[in-house]
Amino acid sequence: MTASVAERLGFDRDARLVIVNADDLGLCHAANVGVYECLRTGTVTSATLMVPCPWARDAAARYRGEDVGVHLTVNAEWERYRWGPITHSPSLLDGDGGFPRTIEDFWDHADVDEVRRECRAQVERAILWGFDVSHLDAHMDTLLLRPEFFDVYLELAVDFRLPVRIAGGSHPARLGFPASEVAEDAGVVFVDRVLAARRLGASTLLEERLAALEPGVTELRLHPAIDTPELRALAGDWEARVDDHRLVCGDGSLAKALKDAGVTLVGYRALRDLVRFA
Repeated sequence: MTASVAERLGFDRDARLVIVNADDLGLCHAANVGVYECLRTGTVTSATLMVPCPWARDAAARYRGEDVGVHLTVNAEWERYRWGPITHSPSLLDGDGGFPRTIEDFWDHADVDEVRRECRAQVERAILWGFDVSHLDAHMDTLLLRPEFFDVYLELAVDFRLPVRIAGGSHPARLGFPASEVAEDAGVVFVDRVLAARRLGASTLLEERLAALEPGVTELRLHPAIDTPELRALAGDWEARVDDHRLVCGDGSLAKALKDAGVTLVGYRALRDLVRFA
């Protein structure tokens, strides 16, 4: 029987490991403050950086060696807040000069070679800024849902020797191709499942889902940000982002739920070590 990721990390096969990841570092000032506050409590164990966003350089200036990966970004979904590619990539632009707002618009127009060049540049820029990049994931899962872009995703994971998130990877019928099998064949390490905290609503439901986790490595995905006029102006889901921050830094309900569930916290660097030192 092939060893599970948990076993390769030195745990029993039935161990329940959780990576608490804070997405969208670099999105805006409110996200930078919120994500780093959450990371520094010890409850959040990793984060991911949106390199093309206007506040990514500020995120780099605040970095103190935390477990941070790259949130590969090829969409800019907000109506009034825009960002675009850091490379010359005409096929990745919409009519007003930013990334496409929707996944479908990206799929309809994106050139695979330009996607490859842009995503590689995002990882390289994070490294240039001083980030000890721990993993890769994809903003809005855009790169995960079509095989031609998923190949780019895996290529970067192999080249930079990084683990990845594969949301829905265990459900090939949903994706239309066997993402997990393709990743395993490429030698890429990935988490077993992803749980999105801000889609769960009440803390009670979060507690129930954590208590019912299956063995393996689960990523609990948050989008924390502090409550500011900036955040309210740009993000239609600002209340959910503020609530994610509250779960960690406000009433401590996430730490309690994790403790009550009896899970073990790990970061993506532990998975990266499997890739680099196994």
